Amino acid sequence: MGIFSIFSGAPKKFVTQASFEKNLSGQLAMSPQTVAQLRNLNVTPEKELKLEFFFYTNTPEKAAALAAGLTSKKYEVEYGPSASNGKIQIITGWTEKIGMSDANVAGWTKEMCELGFKHDCEFDGWGTNPEQ
Repeated sequence: MGIFSIFSGAPKKFVTQASFEKNLSGQLAMSPQTVAQLRNLNVTPEKELKLEFFFYTNTPEKAAALAAGLTSKKYEVEYGPSASNGKIQIITGWTEKIGMSDANVAGWTKEMCELGFKHDCEFDGWGTNPEQ
């Protein structure tokens, strides 16, 4: 690393290993609850829906890198500074259609948490519109 990296002004880590693990656990606990709510709206496990996703980070460069990773999955992605806090970048968009089985959604949620962590961004969850 050397002296240069200490004084380079590089932004500090946005997502620590501990916060990633806590977030992953929380997201994996919330997904089945959201899917259960969708079941009450007649969304069957076989139905495919696009999911809206949300991430946060602390630099435009990290947001751009995550956006590129999501775009490579053929997701629609936008990013930019938060309206309420210009020091925070928001990355949001929509997936391709995903089968709404519990296993599919849990696997996708885990993948999004891990992809976010890889780019030092925090996955903040997902939503959808059952009337697509």
